[in-house]
Amino acid sequence: MQDKASMAICRQLCRHKVYFAVIGLMLMYILYQAFPCGSAPSIMMVPKEKTKYIYDINQRAIPYDENTPIIFVGGMPRSGTTLMRAMLDAHPEIRCGEETRVIPRILGMRTQWDKSAIEKKRLEEAGVTAEVLDSAVRAFILEIIAKHGSAATHLCNKDPFTLKSTVYLSKQFPQSKYILMIRDGRAVVHSIISRKVTISGFDLKSYRKCLIKWNAALETMYAQCMHVGPHKCMPVYYEQLALHPKEWMERILNFLNIPWNESVLHHEDYVGKPGGIALSKTEKSTDQVIKPVNIEALSKWVGALPDDVVQDMENIAPMLKTLGYDPKANPPNYGQPDPAVADNTIHIKQNADFWRKREMDVLSQGADDQFPQQQQGVGAQQEAAGSDPEKTAPKEEVSER
Repeated sequence: MQDKASMAICRQLCRHKVYFAVIGLMLMYILYQAFPCGSAPSIMMVPKEKTKYIYDINQRAIPYDENTPIIFVGGMPRSGTTLMRAMLDAHPEIRCGEETRVIPRILGMRTQWDKSAIEKKRLEEAGVTAEVLDSAVRAFILEIIAKHGSAATHLCNKDPFTLKSTVYLSKQFPQSKYILMIRDGRAVVHSIISRKVTISGFDLKSYRKCLIKWNAALETMYAQCMHVGPHKCMPVYYEQLALHPKEWMERILNFLNIPWNESVLHHEDYVGKPGGIALSKTEKSTDQVIKPVNIEALSKWVGALPDDVVQDMENIAPMLKTLGYDPKANPPNYGQPDPAVADNTIHIKQNADFWRKREMDVLSQGADDQFPQQQQGVGAQQEAAGSDPEKTAPKEEVSER
């Protein structure tokens, strides 16, 4: 009897083992169907959320990504790019900040990688494709613009030669807009030479050679601006901005789809102050932005250019005529200033010592390290804001790609 009982128990245990084995095999089969083995890696890379955030002084989260409508301000150095960015910076919803200097360089490197067939092939063989490079360059530029200054609803970048890459940037940041600052090339070159602004490829001993370089650079930037179209790129003439600041700032803000704010006409009230316009303590050309708009600088170049250059101006710089300037006019007629601008010019001439001291004060003190964005504000009682970009200052250096 005991043997029969033992055998029954044994058979029952065997059946249980078989049942468990069958169940185990079924589970393995189900798991295999759900998660099949293959040549793909066992660990999958899941992309993070593309949208990131910066926080303003009120700890308000402001999102940014490649679809953020960044404002790019550029043009030749000494063409009013600093004035333009300062006037935009005075708006409580906009932050441009100082020149980054690195953005034109990374764009230049990206262009060179594309131009060199050998380098391009080497990169592609290493898996560094155009898509990989563009993704990296896009992320680099976005992080620099978003984080090199205080948070604001509208982010802006001002690096003069950046607009040599307008077409490329428009593909990387499809919602962005571009402001191309244009100024009479004769005035630009005179300012570069008189201020000893060193730019790669520019011979500061030759007006002729500098004008040829100006012509080539403007031709490139203007063509790129025209290529992306008027809904994305707006040419702004420095002379007209200086003569009629209110009219042109209204046009510019309308182009950018940003509400009007009177503070853009009083940027000098915000320079070098906490909550105002950030100034780099290493940039010495503060005379460009500390004064209200004036027309002292418009025709300072007249009489400074060599006679042979003046006589051959149409051939040296054909872009002058393309842009609407008269290459034979000495002095040119840029137009009549608004009454407020005329008053500003007289005021600055009569109070030269005050403005010289103001320049030195701002230069020595710099601006607050935090640079929180101005939340509101209407400037002083003057009707316009601007600067004379011609005063002699310590040598500056600008890189051209």
